[in-house]
Amino acid sequence: MLKPIVVAVFSLTLVMAVVFTGSAPEPVYKLFPGYFADPNKSWEQTPLTFGAVTEARLPQAIIDDRNNRQAVARNTLFVEQDKQILFGDTHVHTTNSADAFMYSLPMMHGASGAYPPAYACDYARFVSQLDFYFLTDHAESFTYKQWRDGIDSVQQCNSLAGDPQNPDIAAFIGWEWTQVGQVAENHYGHHNVLFKNDDPKMLPSHPIAAVGMGVATIAARSAEGKQSSLLRLIDPRHRGYYAAYNNWVEQMAATPACDPNIPSPELPADCYETASTPGELFSKLDQWGFDNIVIPHGTSWGFYTPPNANWSHQLTAANNDEEKTKLIEVYSGHGNSEAFRDFSVRRKDDAGLWYCPEPQANYLPSCWQAGEIIRARCLAADMDADECETRAVEARHNFVQVDTVYAFMTVPGSTPEEWLDSGQARDIYLPAFNYRPQKSVQYGLAIQNHEDPEDPQRYRWGFIASTDTHSARAGHGFKQQQRTNTTDSTGPRDKFWNDIFASTAVVTKAGPQSLRGDQIDPIAAKIYASEFERTTSFLNTGGLAAVHAQGRSRDAIWDAMKRRETYGTSGHRMLLWFDLLQGASQVPMGGVVAQNSNPRFRAKAVGSFKQLPGCPDYVVETLEAKHLEKMSLGECYNPSDERYLIERIEVIKIRPQAFNEEDVTPLIEDSWRSFNCEPSPEGCTIEFEDPDFAAQGRDALYYIRALEEPVATINGDNLRTTFDENGKAIATDPCFGDFRTDEHDDCQNPASQRAWSSPIFVDYK
Repeated sequence: MLKPIVVAVFSLTLVMAVVFTGSAPEPVYKLFPGYFADPNKSWEQTPLTFGAVTEARLPQAIIDDRNNRQAVARNTLFVEQDKQILFGDTHVHTTNSADAFMYSLPMMHGASGAYPPAYACDYARFVSQLDFYFLTDHAESFTYKQWRDGIDSVQQCNSLAGDPQNPDIAAFIGWEWTQVGQVAENHYGHHNVLFKNDDPKMLPSHPIAAVGMGVATIAARSAEGKQSSLLRLIDPRHRGYYAAYNNWVEQMAATPACDPNIPSPELPADCYETASTPGELFSKLDQWGFDNIVIPHGTSWGFYTPPNANWSHQLTAANNDEEKTKLIEVYSGHGNSEAFRDFSVRRKDDAGLWYCPEPQANYLPSCWQAGEIIRARCLAADMDADECETRAVEARHNFVQVDTVYAFMTVPGSTPEEWLDSGQARDIYLPAFNYRPQKSVQYGLAIQNHEDPEDPQRYRWGFIASTDTHSARAGHGFKQQQRTNTTDSTGPRDKFWNDIFASTAVVTKAGPQSLRGDQIDPIAAKIYASEFERTTSFLNTGGLAAVHAQGRSRDAIWDAMKRRETYGTSGHRMLLWFDLLQGASQVPMGGVVAQNSNPRFRAKAVGSFKQLPGCPDYVVETLEAKHLEKMSLGECYNPSDERYLIERIEVIKIRPQAFNEEDVTPLIEDSWRSFNCEPSPEGCTIEFEDPDFAAQGRDALYYIRALEEPVATINGDNLRTTFDENGKAIATDPCFGDFRTDEHDDCQNPASQRAWSSPIFVDYK
């Protein structure tokens, strides 16, 4: 009698073992809740598996064609220089970054598995066809093996690129220093640390991370960062991928902290080193002695930037290094940080107390909307109108007393739709989410530190743009398609996975009264909240860094970046020249001059090539079909012979502060001049002079924006807000990163692709 029972138990155990090791037939797994098709077994490889770069050369004819097309454009516009314009991506994450690994988990909407460093080379060479790229995985995700994997992949890429003086691509490496301050006073923000060389002997033995943890992006370096082991039972087909994630967290947790009293170059390669301020980071980089560039980015992105954060406390002798921070990222796939606007999350009254400012045409403060949400809930509960007004005032007060990014949690159980478009810059091109104007590029260029009147400190940034991709898709902004692949929009793939994903969050129940700051749960805010859901409407295809280089070598690229002869684009490969005219000579973008006469400038811009569908034949023939499909879904950079038209060139003038408390608003003139261009595929040329410079008798800087004709653009209208006849927001239609928005819906609206030149700095002497 016992024997049949033993056999039955053994058989059941065997069946369960087959099922839960992912080896059962596919129909079995269709019975599991949360099942989804995975015909290509996209999660077979994990980010912990080192990937090899495809061993093939880009045809020399392709490089020659790029050069020839540029030469034609230069000759047509009578550009008096022979430097090449090279396009690259200075901000590329792979699934060696913690947040990228998390976004790639099978439970995520639109995810397609691991994108280790080798994918960045293949994508940049063949899919986006860049001239250069930089790997910049988060230092906070560091393990020694992954750092060396990144270096090895870059070396592989360079070894396959042909003649070092004329490579088909130049691959560089660095890391992201992902600093996030809880409050404005200790917030410095994200910076990319870039290096010229790919030889491990000419690189630090380990990255240097920021102290603390980025908001909802970097997994804790402890057991708390692990995913629940239940995921392997819920989704046994992909148990190995979930196990790899937890294994990676264990490796991070096992990495010992470095001794802060030992100089960085003397530390073991496999310890975890941190720096709490930019000044401390700069000091440690100086100890290594290797040439580097440190680039702030995502500066006005309010998802992680505390309210009232600004550049002033960073512009000090302790935290500023003009030689290292020659460039700033003006735009990325996480939004535009260029423009200053005179609005604020909260303001102080004459007594020094925080209050909620009233709405204005280009900005609805979130604190104001907090009061509107509470009033509406209160009235819906049939409460007295006077009591509801009192609660609305209290809600605004409670919101502005919160010094962190979690103020929205003072409205319990809020939804994205309730917040409308509050906190957003309505009149800025593809703005960063919850825009922080005093961390904008324009504001940073306008301020000065006059503690030493003889030598005031200021920022002299050149401009670049990037993707900030988290799927190794360097330079993916060439076509406005595939939103869930080319942007970082992400979230649970369906209702079942949404419930699993949010199971650890304690979400406060909605009610008609706001909470005080000491009553909110920041853990819930990080994991599952309305602000995270709204953010995905502000994620775009990425931008590009362009350099005016004397050749294609890595030295030529690096030298152009160091002299600020750079510009950024929102993704299209526009050609741009901007020069100060000095008799027979010219000073290019990024230059610094001193004069007392009125400056005269010339700008020239040519539109990018319109794209053909699909991928060029040589790409299809070179890359393995499954590999190409995973990376690009059949779409590559594929230029036609027709260019977009340049519609307009705008000139921005900024006069840096003459004293510390000088009001910045009138110093930033955007746009100072605007020139409409005659429609021509050959581009647009303008000349202009500043007639007031000599009379004003103070330093100024000038840069240009060149705008192409509008195209359908992913998240081109962000939250897709509906306004009433009085201009008041009444509804939004968010473009969610999760299952609520179909992964084939690109949420497009017309917008003009653009390029931003580096400034020319004209000091009055």
